[in-house]
Amino acid sequence: MFAFVIVAILAGAMLPLQAVCNTRLGHALGSPVWAATTSALISAVVLFIAGMVITGALPRGANLQALPLWAWIGGLCGVVTLAGVTACTPRLGAAAMVALAIAGQVLFSMVLDRFGLFGLTPHPITLQRAIAAALLLAGSVLLL
Repeated sequence: MFAFVIVAILAGAMLPLQAVCNTRLGHALGSPVWAATTSALISAVVLFIAGMVITGALPRGANLQALPLWAWIGGLCGVVTLAGVTACTPRLGAAAMVALAIAGQVLFSMVLDRFGLFGLTPHPITLQRAIAAALLLAGSVLLL
């Protein structure tokens, strides 16, 4: 469990670093969209190599036709995240951008949980969870 906590913290720490790097790259390339594109291409190459090293094989494709359509939108979510973070960081600052991104993640996660969307087990929005989300959003706004 401890290792996963460390990995989660490290993954979270990468968001502002990625935003700063992509902001600089976006200035050089002329657009946050090109920076996000470059970042996504590098990510794809690194993930392909890691997948080959870790599994020793190409991805399986046997059950792809059985997937629901929504299972394919992860890449689109990544595009919105990459381009949005890259565009917002120079205007909001890294801290405010990350705080708002986390607030967005928590708020949307609560909607996913509440309605059990995409196969999740439903979890109610309790008063405690609602207060936590409101405090998180309020803290994010204070960083602006």
